[in-house]
Amino acid sequence: MSTALIIVDVQNDFCEGGSLAVAGGADVATGISRLLAAEPDRWDHVVATKDYHVDPGPHFGNPPDFIDSWPRHCVVGTTGSEFHPHLDTGRVEEIFHKGEHAAAYSGFEGHAADGECLADWLRGRGVDRVEVVGIATDHCVRATALDAAREGFATTVLLDLTAAVSPDTTDVALRALEGAGVELRGQPVIRAA
Repeated sequence: MSTALIIVDVQNDFCEGGSLAVAGGADVATGISRLLAAEPDRWDHVVATKDYHVDPGPHFGNPPDFIDSWPRHCVVGTTGSEFHPHLDTGRVEEIFHKGEHAAAYSGFEGHAADGECLADWLRGRGVDRVEVVGIATDHCVRATALDAAREGFATTVLLDLTAAVSPDTTDVALRALEGAGVELRGQPVIRAA
């Protein structure tokens, strides 16, 4: 088996101080970096996704409803769209951008600089198992893991290395992931903002 780590949206705007911060996001960035250093041979490949908005239309709301629309975040060219400085990106082989002109939650909706989608990139390298970490457990991690399972990858979410928005939406996400056959390990970080 060939295994890849998918790091989902560990960006400044989703961490403390960002425009759409998830409490515990910076700690998740640090934890992912520690795991990469401690277990360098655990994955054959490491990739990352980025929310990367140019003009995503109604995905930005004024005011946002926090269901289908959100405050402006991860706008291309801003520091908010950059990876959090606690995340060590030295092992990241490819970055998949998503959401330039529409809402996009799953990393499988993204593309590399050359236009290749995540599923094709993984298959082209013989990957059949993925582990998913990042932000937020109940939104983009959930969507990415569900799509990974739909695409036929054996999928595990390392919940200790995810940060969640709220207990209620996280419960719904975890049930959906379990129902799709995604393996769940640990507990997500859920803190009051």
